Amino acid sequence: MPANCKSGTEACVLAGGMATRMGCEKGGLNFHGKTLLEVARETVESAGFKCRVVERDVVPRCGPLGGIITAMREMQASRILFLSCDMPFVTAGLLARMDGEQADHVFADSGGRVGFPFVISVGLEGVRETIEAQHATGNFSIQSLAAALSAARLAVPKEMLFNINTPADLEAALKRRA
Repeated sequence: MPANCKSGTEACVLAGGMATRMGCEKGGLNFHGKTLLEVARETVESAGFKCRVVERDVVPRCGPLGGIITAMREMQASRILFLSCDMPFVTAGLLARMDGEQADHVFADSGGRVGFPFVISVGLEGVRETIEAQHATGNFSIQSLAAALSAARLAVPKEMLFNINTPADLEAALKRRA
């Protein structure tokens, strides 16, 4: 276990989804000579985390919540750090900082909205049930999940949380450089 990771924390990169706005799978997009998935994996691994990639959700068509449920069901970790593959400006330092927070659950916050990356202590009593129950009601919102878990928020500059959803986003990201 790397020294900078809390005991039991593993990382999961979500690379599934429908990618309807992009028109193709985002993980395979070229970002300065590497795929977005490679960039995400390298970031996670350079922060010292064991990395799992979820490309196919066990519960499809429910956005990132499907990837979260897939990771929860398939990983043995008591604590999972989640990162979306379409966020090339997230740093290893941010991931390590999030894992180092005292709270059980920590979500990145930019401008009052929470989202990726985030850490969920799935091994705590009731957490898996809370997530599964939210899915069962048809509420797939990450905002709602953070609220249901009473998650802590870590303020992060919005530039670091830029995600690539459209061809125009990819073009802007390529001009920006990591």
